[in-house]
Formats: sequence, C-alpha cells, structure tokens
Amino acid sequence: MAWVNGSGIATRSLRAGLSRACSPGRFTTQLFPVGYPQRAIARTSPACLRAPCRSRWRCQTPAPPPRRVITTPLYYVNAAPHLGSAYPTMACDALARYYRMQGDSVCFVTGTDEHGEKIAQAAAAAGREPQAHCDAVTAEFRALWQRLNIEYDVFVRTTQPQHAAIVRQFMQRVFDRGDIYRATYRGLYCTGCEEYKDADELTDDQLCPLHQTRCESRVEDNYFFRLSRYQHDIEQLLRSSAGDASAFVMPEERRNEVLGWVRAGLRDFSVSRAHNPWGLPVPGDDHQTVYVWFDALLGYVSALLADGQAPTLENAVARGWPAEVHVLGKDILRFHACYWPAMLLSAGLPLPKRLFSHGFLTKDGMKMGKSLGNTVDPMQLVDEFGADAVRYYFLRGIEFGRDGDYSRERLVRLVNADLANSIGNLLNRSLNLLCKHCEQRLPCAVPMQHELAQLARTCMPSAAERYAQLDFAGACEHLLRLSNEANVLIDREAPWKRMKQADTREDACRTLVAMLEVVRVVSTALWPIVPGMAHRVLQALGLMAEDERRVPSWSDTAWGACAERMSTGMPLRLVPPVFPRLPD
Repeated sequence: MAWVNGSGIATRSLRAGLSRACSPGRFTTQLFPVGYPQRAIARTSPACLRAPCRSRWRCQTPAPPPRRVITTPLYYVNAAPHLGSAYPTMACDALARYYRMQGDSVCFVTGTDEHGEKIAQAAAAAGREPQAHCDAVTAEFRALWQRLNIEYDVFVRTTQPQHAAIVRQFMQRVFDRGDIYRATYRGLYCTGCEEYKDADELTDDQLCPLHQTRCESRVEDNYFFRLSRYQHDIEQLLRSSAGDASAFVMPEERRNEVLGWVRAGLRDFSVSRAHNPWGLPVPGDDHQTVYVWFDALLGYVSALLADGQAPTLENAVARGWPAEVHVLGKDILRFHACYWPAMLLSAGLPLPKRLFSHGFLTKDGMKMGKSLGNTVDPMQLVDEFGADAVRYYFLRGIEFGRDGDYSRERLVRLVNADLANSIGNLLNRSLNLLCKHCEQRLPCAVPMQHELAQLARTCMPSAAERYAQLDFAGACEHLLRLSNEANVLIDREAPWKRMKQADTREDACRTLVAMLEVVRVVSTALWPIVPGMAHRVLQALGLMAEDERRVPSWSDTAWGACAERMSTGMPLRLVPPVFPRLPD
C-alpha cells in the first residue's frame, strides 16, 4: 500500500518498502488524458480521494488492476457482415487473447449499431419491420464471429433497453452542461454516411466519395452539440501524444490527419434528426430522434453493464471505463477522434486511452463495402480455407493500420509457407523421426543451451511488444524467424542420417527435441492469431487434452517452460498434419 495525503495525491511512503506499490497520481494519470478538465476529474475520481481527511496521512490500499476494455466498431446492420467488418474483429480478438495470455482481466466488446434512417430503408427494402431486420442481421454477425473463432465477452446492441437508458442519461448531462442548443440546418446529407457533407468533401459530380451516391439537400430544425467549445482540449490531446507509442490516435499518419481536421476548425454538429422514424427520442422532445453517432458511440459504455444491473452511467463506468483501445476503420475516424472525446468531456467522463485506425481492405483496387457491392463473403472464405487461414492471412499478410488488398493466390501461398510448412511440417517430420527411432518416447529433455534457445529468448519479448502495439504482422515475423531458422538447422543437421550412427545419435535426438520445443514455443505465441492450430499443436505434443480450452500463459512461450512435462520418456504419438497444405 502507499500513503496518500489529505489532498488525494500519493506521496512517499512512511516506509520505503511500501512506496513501490503505487505510483504518484495513479488515479488521474491512469484515467484522464492531457486536457481533461480538472472539475471533471474531481467529479469522477474515487470517493476516497475526494472525501475530507481529518489527518494529514491516511492509508490507501492499491486498487486491483483495471479491466482492459477492447472494442470493435459497432457494425451497422443495413446488410450482412463482410470482410470489412470481420477484419477489425479478428484484430480485436487477437489483442484480447494476447492480454488474456498475460493474465490481464479483459472485456472484449463488439456489437451492432441498429438505429438510423439507413436501417429503416434497408428494412423496408427487405419487407421487414426495423426491429425484425436488426434481429436477423445481428444473428448473421454472431454466426460469423463463431465461425471465425471470435471469443468476445459482450455483444452490445443499440436497441437494447439498457443502452437507451444510458443514452438518455448521457444526453441529459450534456444538455445540463449547456452544450446542446436548437437551430436550423441547411446542407447536403449522405444517408450512407449518416452525415451532412460540405461541398468540398464531394466529388466533381457532387457525389459522396465513399458511397458514390448523390447527397440530398435538406433543411432541418435540429439540436446541435457545441463541438467548437472543445477545440482547444482536443488539439491539446492530440499534440501532447505526438510520436508516443501510446498516442491517443494511432498510427501516426492518422493522428496527423485528425490534427489537420482539428486545426481547420471544429464546427458544431447536429445531434438529432427530425425525419427519422427509427431512433431513440431526444430527452424531452419526442419529435426528434438522437443522431445515430451520438447514440452508437455510447454503446462502448452501455456494453459494460452487468446483466441485471441498474442501467446508470455510474454503474457502467465503474465496470472498466475508460476503454483500453477502440479499433476502427479510418472512414469513421472523425466521429471517434473529434466528436467522441468532446462528448465525453462535456458529460464529465474519462476518455478512452487509445484509438487505433486500421486501413481499408481492397479488391481490384477499390475499398470493400456493402454499399459498393464488391465484398468478399467471409463465410465462403472460412468454408474454403478454415478460420485459422483466414485469420492468419489478414493479420499476418497485411500490416494493421495500412490498406491491404485481398488476393486468393497470396493467401494460399502465405499460409502454406508459414503454417503448413514452417511450423506444421517441422512438427510432423520431427515427431515421425522420434517415434520411428526412439520407440515413441522422448529420448531426452529439452536442451536448455541449444543455439535456438537464445534466439527464442530474443524473439518472444519482441513478439510481445508487437502484439501490444497491434502490430500483428510484426509479431508473426518475429515468431516465424524462429521456426524458419529451425527448418534451416534441421536440414543442415540431417538428423534422419545421424540417428543411424551410434556416435551421432545423441546429438540427433537433441536436435529433434529442440525442433519440438521450437514448434511448441512458436505455436503457443501464435495462439492470439491462430488459436485452432495452436491447440492442435499442444494436443499433438500431449500438453493439452482434446476438449481442453484453457488459455495458455505467455510465460509458456519461454524456452523450456514445459520441461517438467516434456521430460525424458514422455510418450509420443504420430498425428495427422496440424495444418494441411491448402490446394493451389
């Protein structure tokens, strides 16, 4: 524990041994980014730090580690899910799995955004009521996540009653702050974006550049949010984290893009719609519905409510807010990086720690999207290649944060080279030789001083660092470096020849056992990316039962971490390929 003075600031402990348990200012630095109003900090800080203290000194027990809340966007249910929605969900699942391996408490949130004019239009076109349409499409998202081996903790829907309660409370706070006013707006509206557009944002033909549709001229009496009031706060938030690995907006080029928008001037935006029949009513005005983005962004907060818990902002925030990271596409970055922080500041709530903006997936050089009709059906991909192959290609083959193009040929080539050959074939050829020449028993313990052991001790920390930065391709690169080097070594050592000679048999056995250890280490570390294959490898090595679903520990990626179980004489068995080659 640490000692805290009456003002709530952690100071030096009366005993040096206690001072390391908590850091100065840990409550505010952990929850409130630069630029957050001090009065809001006072409102939302723990009560023990706000209460008057009769003594100069009081004892503060360290709080338990906070939950790491990781969120995908809430996906619009105007049509079935596609690769553009599967991509960030696979990334969030990989990050959540990595943090779980580290022993962290994780809340992985995904879900659906179910209000708005576009939803009502899609439902009418399908001959369904809006709620029935939302239910049907949401079921498709859940089915796809199951097929892709996505293990989310919460699936939030913006049509849930508890979400509506959170939106009402939040909006009332912003009303009470004086940040919402009524005015008339005239402009060009894109239904696809659910956003008014300036003329300079459109193509020469006056089309939305994203949806390639003509914007509609509208005049509406709406409620507006005073975004301009938070111009300085948001600019300071972005400037203060420039070049930082934990910057508020990542990658760096996206942060610079947002900073450019902010410096050009933030303008107040409409937070209600007068002619949308499918939405939440504005508090105190049933003739207006809440703007879909003002509604949907709060799904990140309402998702944190426990089942049966009273739907209050205080209860939701207490269960893990602020989020560790929002993962989102660059086409919705403005809403998350400009609107969302200002909304939270107005309501007196902490800001998320990071926004990570991924790039577009393209096909034939064009962004994939439901509105453009050029999507690739992810269900068909899983049917053809399996979940692990799809996950591996999109997280290993495309640098997360940049645009990437889908290519069937490249998927087959990459997955076969890395999973089928470098890892799978290495496992099978090593097991086959040991079973053949060592009576299906492990002939020796894992060699702790092997030349590959030192490489593993270098690659594993590097991979961990990459995972934490959402650089999944970089993590895989470090891990495959180890398995690729092992394949070079086994070809050079040729243990299938040396096993036949008495004077070289022992060295050949050590080489083959080292190969098994490489496969174990690499596969365990790849569990965030390819959990199915990782499980099959551990099962093949006798380290995990077929029906066992425990989360491996990251400490298991250390060389020799399972030495007690992989001891001399451990039974071995021939197994089918853990990852068969994909047909060309």
